[in-house]
Amino acid sequence: MNTIAKRISDFLKDFPPFNMLTKEQLLAICSAVEILHLEKDADLFNTGDPVKNQFYVVKDGAIGLFQQETNSLVDECDEGDIFGLRALIRKDVYKLSAKALEESIVYSLSSDLFENYIATNTNASAFLMNSFVSNINYAAESKTSEFENPSEKIHDFLEEQSADYSKNPIQCTPETSIKAAAVIMTHKRIGSIIITENRKPLGIITDKDLRTKIATGLISIEEPVTKIMSSPVITYPENITVAEAQIAMLKYRITHLCITKDGTPTSDLIGLLSEHDIIVVRENNASALVKEVKRAKTPSELKQIRHRATQLLKRYIEQQIPITFTTKILSAINESITQKIIDLAIEEMPSKPPTTFAWLAIGSQGREEQLLLTDQDNALIFKSINKDDDEKNQHYFVSLSKKINEALEIVGFELCPAKMMASNPAWCLSVSQWEQQFKKWISTPDQENLMLCTIFFDFQYIYGDQNLLSTLADTIFDAIATHDIFLNFLGLNALKNPPPLSFFRQFLLERNGEHKDQFDIKARAMMPLVDAARLLILSKNVKTHNNTIIRYEKLAELEPQNQEVYFACIDAFKNLLRYRTTQGLLHNDSGRFIDLQNLSKADRLELKNCFKAVKEVQDLIQTRFKLSHLL
Repeated sequence: MNTIAKRISDFLKDFPPFNMLTKEQLLAICSAVEILHLEKDADLFNTGDPVKNQFYVVKDGAIGLFQQETNSLVDECDEGDIFGLRALIRKDVYKLSAKALEESIVYSLSSDLFENYIATNTNASAFLMNSFVSNINYAAESKTSEFENPSEKIHDFLEEQSADYSKNPIQCTPETSIKAAAVIMTHKRIGSIIITENRKPLGIITDKDLRTKIATGLISIEEPVTKIMSSPVITYPENITVAEAQIAMLKYRITHLCITKDGTPTSDLIGLLSEHDIIVVRENNASALVKEVKRAKTPSELKQIRHRATQLLKRYIEQQIPITFTTKILSAINESITQKIIDLAIEEMPSKPPTTFAWLAIGSQGREEQLLLTDQDNALIFKSINKDDDEKNQHYFVSLSKKINEALEIVGFELCPAKMMASNPAWCLSVSQWEQQFKKWISTPDQENLMLCTIFFDFQYIYGDQNLLSTLADTIFDAIATHDIFLNFLGLNALKNPPPLSFFRQFLLERNGEHKDQFDIKARAMMPLVDAARLLILSKNVKTHNNTIIRYEKLAELEPQNQEVYFACIDAFKNLLRYRTTQGLLHNDSGRFIDLQNLSKADRLELKNCFKAVKEVQDLIQTRFKLSHLL
């Protein structure tokens, strides 16, 4: 193999489908690859051009795929990404244009190479047919695509599947110069290096960091690596699953996860998991949606992305993908959209925020259980620098929140009828004001305050200064500890909706109103399980779990004697969440009210089985909190 072919091989062997080829197949391909050097803004092909006898792999730089009509960026291909293959197989004209977003090097491979060496390799061919279609599955081509994705299997998404990671990743010390680190990366032919101290991971540098921070002249190569490293790193234990890895990469917008002995940054680094390590089994459409969210410039664009997320949800439900995985994916997309909307809203404000703040999702989004487009529930907390300025700062943040709430409404999340949104001054407060609010609710547990607690106790950080939340969480638990009776009242509240069956084991239906003779699956079946999980986890002084299923999993761990009850609650909640989501997708609504006449006898029986878990956990609560005499 000549020197150039060897360099090409060293690059391609790290990326699918080339890493699935035999050594002989890869050698033959690399010997025939054509290398293209593209200046910034140079066109590779244009919409309507006859398809060339080539497809492409990005070596360095970035290639943008554009819709000609709107000149809008559809996808950004960077290191290792394949493009142009769909058109090559379709054998007609290009439906998108390809342009270099920056100075780039692209490998061009002929159709002969594809047919002779990739198509004949079972694993490589299967990978491409499974992934390249979904990787560019955009509205511009969705109506004309000749390809479906029939071989996408449910087992690809199972949460039990462990992710393979690179052992013994290349490391350097914090004192290492950027130049020395770049030399190491070049010598080792790697795209990233971990900065460690006593084998504890402190940060990471990737090729992208060198391009954007060093090649641009922003920082000297003689500076230490700490000047450009991304820190802190996201760490996981070695038994991380494919699902966990994908969610982490979506949530934190990163492409590398550090693997440590116990999963924390304070233990020894043992491996590195990259996006390419899980590319065969990850769902490319979800990643593409989050990438598009980052590029969106208006709420209308985000609305289209959220609409596609609904289509993704529909496919997950149809394919029986585990509901826990589905909720995490949709929650990550919702969170990404909200973060983008906040960025856009801040840009529209006449001045920057006067102090640090945090945006909180509450209710179902706070529990990461918002699959469908339901009402908004959110709040804002800001840091008080000077109490005299609190009123002025609140005015600023209320104005900002109005922009955010209005944009979320455009996306499809309706305004909360009860105005439980940050644009309501009552839900846009300083840290100390929120502390006083929670103390009042907990010390005076009347019906209204209990209702507010059940909503606001399920808050989740979305944007801003996360440290503000730690203070708030401590306040809540301290207040609960000093008002023991509060948990009893919260227990009574958790029992207000008993198992939804009449004396004759018939479903309790709505008696009047718009939904007369329909079954309210949220209020009568799901919320009793949500309320029970919240109460029990609060009683255990556990601050870190808001999701209902995760709460029950933690309770099963803490109370092995009640594992059977908690596992039954988990199964019931999963089934109810799937039922509600299916109904919502079917009727294009929130899925809350179900017409039982449209359910089969088997479905009605399965719903009734879910109610057994409601009864069991409510019996447990009644006994534990001695509520019989209060009922």
